[in-house]
Amino acid sequence: MRIDELKLKAAQIRRATWQMIYQAKTGHTGSDLSCTDILVALYYAVMNQTPETFNDDNRDRYIQSKGHAVEVLYNVLADRGYFPKSDLATYSQYDSPYIGHPTNHVNGIELNTGSLGHGLGLSVGIAKAAKLDHQDYHVYTLMGDGEQAEGSVWEASMAAGSFKLDNLTAIIDHNRLQISGPTAEVMNSEPLADKYRAFGFDVIEIDGNDMAQLVDALETPNTPLRPKLILADTIKGRGISFAENRAEWHHKVPTAAQYQQGLDELDAVIGRLQND
Repeated sequence: MRIDELKLKAAQIRRATWQMIYQAKTGHTGSDLSCTDILVALYYAVMNQTPETFNDDNRDRYIQSKGHAVEVLYNVLADRGYFPKSDLATYSQYDSPYIGHPTNHVNGIELNTGSLGHGLGLSVGIAKAAKLDHQDYHVYTLMGDGEQAEGSVWEASMAAGSFKLDNLTAIIDHNRLQISGPTAEVMNSEPLADKYRAFGFDVIEIDGNDMAQLVDALETPNTPLRPKLILADTIKGRGISFAENRAEWHHKVPTAAQYQQGLDELDAVIGRLQND
């Protein structure tokens, strides 16, 4: 897909995610909206994986460490055809596999995630397995910036550098907010770029809501023998004016009036992109 098509797709996925959260009356709204562009770039432009190849041994792998942003992941997977879109009407209902964190009972999801700090370690293990098995697939993982306070992240970072995992790309959704406030005030983990470089990563710092920058960073080949970290500066609640950069929208359901205003704003973006 071209960059303009990817931008339109991201706006459409935001709209579908906003709708699903409102209808289910639950969801990590701000977290979903901040990382939408990242998931669209991965699933529609970069990763060597489709619904038809999901069980192939040499497919690329994606691990969503910030599992609470599952609503946008479900919408991307449904739109790509991993399962029918109609399944999402059961989100967060009794006996539905579409629950509030990723589970591998859902087609397209590799592993159960959501306990923050686990995704990078899982991804390091998968990337190391690829090396041992002489496979050439790539492993991608998305973390939150609040998650960087977990010690297991840094154990995994040390292992990634030590094992020289040039088949690993980690991405941080760097929106600077978590459920209880600014990450710098809750538990300051900066300077993240310097820390990852110290562990042996190549670090690319970008605007994580800029589709062209995202695709370029993701498609840039890893330096041989070095894992890659994309520090993606994003806006929490991206696309909904009254939710942007607001910590209280980390996990919040819109009122009927807010829902309609959000739809109107997203529809205006979609309209502009369709007419460009």
